[in-house]
Amino acid sequence: MSDEPIADPAFGGSCPLPLSDYPTVQMAHGGGGRLSQQLIEGLLVPAFDNAALAVLHDGAVLDTGGARLAFTTDSYVVRPLFFPGGDIGSLAVHGTVNDLAMCGARPLALSCALILEEGLAMETLARVVTSMRAAAAAAGVPVVTGDTKVVDRGKGDGVYVNTAGIGLVEPGLVIDPRRARPGDAVLLSGSIAEHGAAILSVREGLEFESAIESDSAPLHGLVATLVARLGTDLHVLRDPTRGGVASALNEIALRAGFGVRLEETSIPVIEPVRAVCELLGLDPLYVANEGKLLAIVAREAAETALDALRSHPLGRDAAIVGEVIEDVPGRVTLRSSIGGLRVVDMLSGEQLPRIC
Repeated sequence: MSDEPIADPAFGGSCPLPLSDYPTVQMAHGGGGRLSQQLIEGLLVPAFDNAALAVLHDGAVLDTGGARLAFTTDSYVVRPLFFPGGDIGSLAVHGTVNDLAMCGARPLALSCALILEEGLAMETLARVVTSMRAAAAAAGVPVVTGDTKVVDRGKGDGVYVNTAGIGLVEPGLVIDPRRARPGDAVLLSGSIAEHGAAILSVREGLEFESAIESDSAPLHGLVATLVARLGTDLHVLRDPTRGGVASALNEIALRAGFGVRLEETSIPVIEPVRAVCELLGLDPLYVANEGKLLAIVAREAAETALDALRSHPLGRDAAIVGEVIEDVPGRVTLRSSIGGLRVVDMLSGEQLPRIC
């Protein structure tokens, strides 16, 4: 296909937007894997090129009027709307709060835009809005503005939610994937893949002796605990949502220019989730989370970081799961339980569509 620049009269010239190998948008373009990365870095970043965007973090940090503001936005199209442990409303609040927290910000306020399908039951909409209100109140982050649009019957899927958020970053605190250095420790705040497994269990009608619930939760309090204990020894934060831990660490490794080595035996996975993944042939490393974080910290601060995470209710099962290495720059590898090494690559698409 042609790679000729696309003329854009609004800018009085041309914008170098390379066309994809795919003539149409695929579901995998929204899955957090390699196709998502290609879409973002091949089309969107060149189109909107600026220094704040180039960091490719969970949000942008902007210096304005002597303050450092974090700004982020996200959209939620999860199916089903209601699932064990949460729903699209609380998920939207938690997800946006968490994106701000991953920038090291204290969330200040949220917006909420609702895209509704004609024919949606008002009772369903009320449940979603009530859940959002409760989640925002519990997080202490108000919804201060918003918008509502309605699309034709059959042209949507009930309700989609877009949220944006702003937060305040402390002076001198820099949380950036490019700060990762060889020797840094990689920590997980708890067991992985619970959100994706909960959604999948509902979709597939799977039942287990122990119910699987989404881990959806606001992480800004946990991050505040880390920041207070570690200060500048806290280098990188990321919430491993779409694409899971594997995709999040691949993105960090690429931005940092170093490798990441994981230890399989250190990665916490609860047994019901492990059973779902084994039954359906899924790797928990690639399954979405909505209430866990990855932290990369200076080697000498690893035990302090672990203690800080475990002191908070949302981090009681935290673990040191790997380290940043000079070998295989830009790649993630895993030492298996039997001592072998394998590459943990970024998937092209997604194992579970419409997961958030």
